[in-house]
Amino acid sequence: MVVPGVMDPWSKKHKAVTRVGQGGTRHSLSNSFAQPTSQVELVELTLARGDRELVEQFNTHALTYTPNGGSLDLREAIASLYGPAIGADNILVFTGAQVALQTAAFALAAGCHSITFSPGYQSCVEAPIHAGGQGTVIELKADNGWQIDIQQVRAAIRANTRYMVINSPYNPAGTLMSHQLQSELIALAEAHDITVLSDEVYRLLEHDIQHRLPAMADAYAKGLSLVTLSKPWGGCGITIGWIATQDAVIRQRLVDVQYFGTACPSRASELQALMVLRASDSILERNLVIIRRNLVLLEAFVTEYAEFFEWVRPSAGAVAFLKFKGPKTSEELGQELASAGISIKPAYCFTDRVTEENDFFRVGYGEETIPQALGALRAFVEEHQATWRQESEIGWT
Repeated sequence: MVVPGVMDPWSKKHKAVTRVGQGGTRHSLSNSFAQPTSQVELVELTLARGDRELVEQFNTHALTYTPNGGSLDLREAIASLYGPAIGADNILVFTGAQVALQTAAFALAAGCHSITFSPGYQSCVEAPIHAGGQGTVIELKADNGWQIDIQQVRAAIRANTRYMVINSPYNPAGTLMSHQLQSELIALAEAHDITVLSDEVYRLLEHDIQHRLPAMADAYAKGLSLVTLSKPWGGCGITIGWIATQDAVIRQRLVDVQYFGTACPSRASELQALMVLRASDSILERNLVIIRRNLVLLEAFVTEYAEFFEWVRPSAGAVAFLKFKGPKTSEELGQELASAGISIKPAYCFTDRVTEENDFFRVGYGEETIPQALGALRAFVEEHQATWRQESEIGWT
């Protein structure tokens, strides 16, 4: 049943196909995060640097409300990730990035025109419409490296365009925009008084640090940087995300909308977040080792089976977007893989307008379990490749 005014989640079908509620599949290539960090690891890292007081706070903290938008110590720790224009008062903490995306849309996109990009995470693409605004969705293409075309953005701007959502590093393809493109987008937004929310949940996981872009909150006075502990640090279960922005008026609008949602995180989550951020260098170094190692394996797979798969090689994050060139759609391939105990994310998880041009599927490669999952995928391909060739030949005659 579809409730008027409520959008159907694109990934709902995927969750049903992969039986998420019943334990899921044996081999997951669906996950989008880096290697999860355990509480045991967090405590070990915290004690190793002599921060016993933080562990004591976690063990003894009172179960009271935290301040709306996050406690000062956490906001100070987050602010240290940015430049001098961002202090604790420029940070707003949320119970994850999903809530932050929705809050920003209702605060900044309602009643105006927005620009978003597809394929992408549904809340990035459609949250402005969900919030009651008008929107233009610009389609990205593999043959352009999944890059934003600045001319298309310029052509999409209307008199009432006030909000834009970008995503770099890009989910689902793991690509990065150039420094020049980021500068051009900021200049265009500034000229038209457009607020830009940049989904930066994979920032700090660049495979080569020289390609790292400035955070949007640092680079643009009306820019917002959206981050979550889930992706770079593997802190999914902590459910802490944030928005950083220089603009005090924008921040207050976010605060006013957040008041009607989940206004304050748990103190336990905040303390875990502090453990993560104070151990950030160690955790990121570990996760990048895993990601780079798995990327080598994934690239070898794509190269070996180039007859059936192609991609734009990712340069950041822990996800890649592959095209299946065999005789099936990504949806059909995903269903067959799920039956074999392997999960991927078909194109329908990232757009409601699946075409031959964007019919790719996403795989994640951020976890220590990826070599086993890729081994299962390789075995599946070996088992089915002769049949795929036959079906393709029939399709061409």
